[in-house]
Amino acid sequence: MESATAGRRTRAVRIGGVTVGGDAPVVVQSMCATRTIDVEQTVAQAHQLADAGAGIVRIALDSDKEIPALKEIRAQTRGITLSVDLQENYRVADRVAPHVDKIRYNPGHLHHIEKKKTVDQKVQWLVEVARDHDLAIRIGVNCGSIAPAFLQKYPGDQLNAIVESAAYHCDLMDRLSFTRFVVSLKDSDPQKVVEANRRFAERRPDVPIHLGVTEAGLPPDGIIKTRLAFEKLLAQGIGETIRVSLTLPNERKHEEVIVGHKIIDDVHAGKFISVPEFGKGLNIISCPSCSRVENEKFVELAQQVKELTEYATKHKITIAVMGCRVNGPGETDDADLGLWCGPTTVNLKKKDRKVGFFSYAEVLPRLRLELDRLIAEQATNH
Repeated sequence: MESATAGRRTRAVRIGGVTVGGDAPVVVQSMCATRTIDVEQTVAQAHQLADAGAGIVRIALDSDKEIPALKEIRAQTRGITLSVDLQENYRVADRVAPHVDKIRYNPGHLHHIEKKKTVDQKVQWLVEVARDHDLAIRIGVNCGSIAPAFLQKYPGDQLNAIVESAAYHCDLMDRLSFTRFVVSLKDSDPQKVVEANRRFAERRPDVPIHLGVTEAGLPPDGIIKTRLAFEKLLAQGIGETIRVSLTLPNERKHEEVIVGHKIIDDVHAGKFISVPEFGKGLNIISCPSCSRVENEKFVELAQQVKELTEYATKHKITIAVMGCRVNGPGETDDADLGLWCGPTTVNLKKKDRKVGFFSYAEVLPRLRLELDRLIAEQATNH
């Protein structure tokens, strides 16, 4: 499917051997969920994703200890275009740069490191690293980790904060005369994804967009959420590369890629889903898992949460299940009930208030108790 329609054609951005934007077809990508330090498993998953049709494979890297592993992964995946997710540690960019084709930084994760430096100075350094190593950059703005400066500037208007943060970082790239970048504006709400990307596409028609519904969750609901956003945007020519984020065990991770290609093919053929009642009741969001997940029981727990809460499907309640300390604390704040998973315990929350830490076995009965309380509160208020 061509990424451009009348009135919108972005610049072409080269990422390794792949082109995103311009006249290029939409590129489907995915992310390894294996531990980066486990070279054998990560190499196998990178090939698994590429064989399924992923044009770009992303790997998360969170510490210096993983850099030797990344070097070896690169050596065994020469034919694959690799992107690295810097998450909260942008300072490792110069050391990972020789081993990847693209770096992704999150504008919301720049302010708390090296506080004596400005965000502009940090971005300038990232651009210098990218230039020196022939890399592309993704500016990845996420709903759960928006830079505080933009949340303060647009209080109560998260959607505007996302768009303005992305636009600001594009302006930084312009001032630095760097054009090899793409932008993503992600949320777990498909409607917000549509609106944010529409606004940004109108604001910056030149910039290729990476589409994603973050923490879409378990199939089939996660696929429906993703389609609801992607179908509308792709049909309007918005979206030059896509990533479907599903909570899946490692052996099924390639299904993200298959679903992505299916969505593109269906939009091209004019096939769209219709689910008028979807999203009006219980909403379970869960992250797709990655190398930062500290306990592989996370995916199993997400499935157990879905099964446990079947009785509450008609209630307008959001439950978030997050797999790590990076996304867990912030991206559960807006959920009615949130679980973020550590190595041995799960932190249970109500909105931004901590209920307590529980073992993986103990958390489900407590979740049921808190869910019943919420349902009772809703009944009383109505």
